[in-house]
Amino acid sequence: MLQIPFIRDNKELTLAGLRKRNFANAEAVVEQLLDLDQQRRDTQKTLDDGLARQNAIAKEIGQLMKTGQKEAAEAAKAETADLKAQSKTLTDQLADLEQQLQAILVTVPNLPHSSVPVGRSAEDNEVVLEWGEKPILHADAQPHWELIKRYGPNGGPMIDFDLGNKISGAGFPVYKGKAARLQRAMINFFLDEALAADYSEVQPPIVINEASGFGTGQLPDKEGQMYYATADELYLIPTAEVPITNLYRDVLVAEAELPIRHVGYTPCFRREAGSWGAHVRGLNRLHQFDKVEIVRIERPENSYAALEQMSQYVQGLLQKLELPYRVLRLCGGDMGFTSALTYDMEVWSAAQGRWLEVSSVSNFETYQANRLKLRAKLDGNKPTLLHTLNGSALALPRIVASILENNQTPEGIRIPAVLVPYCGFEVIS
Repeated sequence: MLQIPFIRDNKELTLAGLRKRNFANAEAVVEQLLDLDQQRRDTQKTLDDGLARQNAIAKEIGQLMKTGQKEAAEAAKAETADLKAQSKTLTDQLADLEQQLQAILVTVPNLPHSSVPVGRSAEDNEVVLEWGEKPILHADAQPHWELIKRYGPNGGPMIDFDLGNKISGAGFPVYKGKAARLQRAMINFFLDEALAADYSEVQPPIVINEASGFGTGQLPDKEGQMYYATADELYLIPTAEVPITNLYRDVLVAEAELPIRHVGYTPCFRREAGSWGAHVRGLNRLHQFDKVEIVRIERPENSYAALEQMSQYVQGLLQKLELPYRVLRLCGGDMGFTSALTYDMEVWSAAQGRWLEVSSVSNFETYQANRLKLRAKLDGNKPTLLHTLNGSALALPRIVASILENNQTPEGIRIPAVLVPYCGFEVIS
């Protein structure tokens, strides 16, 4: 979350950033925060002055007793009792003011980077680049939700939504035969590529507690989108970003450890409440899906160079998969709550005739680190907040959809050459 001293010292910059995000009532919220901050600081000063006076009186009482000034000593004791009562009242007031401040701060999104375009929706996102040629399909080409019915074992679908619906519900498909092997192949390929790019692999839990959800900003912003195990008060993760970044919650990182670069594979779970329509058909929108995530923790001055490196890395994966793609810089109205700058990578779905988002790569600057209390002593100075970044590298469902659709031929579906050693087959037929 944002830091009060920054808002206090950069009021106009804060307001401009919140306006770019189309944050409702930005002026009123900032004024409320600054008013509460001033009350807190005034209360803290009064409390500190009272405590200092108590310490001074304690010394005076000792001197008065030594010199036999019993009456004056008793008066000093009475003043101390009054000051202690006042201190308790002020301490309670301070805690209440702090609680009010935090309650508002957690509702305020991160400020966008200066390069973030102005806009309200996905239509206002900026196209940074486009790569590859869009394939021209044969006349009988089909979208993936039709293709999957033709290539499964024993005449059934290779990705079975009806069977998943019987077991769990809508949005939980069962992968069979070559579809299951393709899933495993892609996970291993993505992990191997990340290891070759000097990321360190971790396998984190796929359930998190409330503190972890708060640390990376999913709580209290997105609790309605996460599955919640009420008996144990645990959430199923929406992305590996959450547990991997939380490895460093309340950690003072040694400077020599930076930069920290992790990769992890996990299943991910999202309720996606309110998502309906043709654009979420088939693999386009699932409640459970597999994803490989990259996470970096950087010195503040290096984080935007790291973001560009992460973008290039994800683009390299898409190029190796031979998928035409484009890179978008998200506008202020379309960015995630915690992000300062996000690039989305979208692949072209030839059979659907539209772009499908397959990755987001984001820099959160100090927003998550402030919640996580993730710091390091840099260059011998006092502890400072680090910058956190993450990116999908990659989420599988829409990559699978694009491979199936873009590579379909009358004879079958061609597997990208880079995946053949992992799959053990060249064609799904």
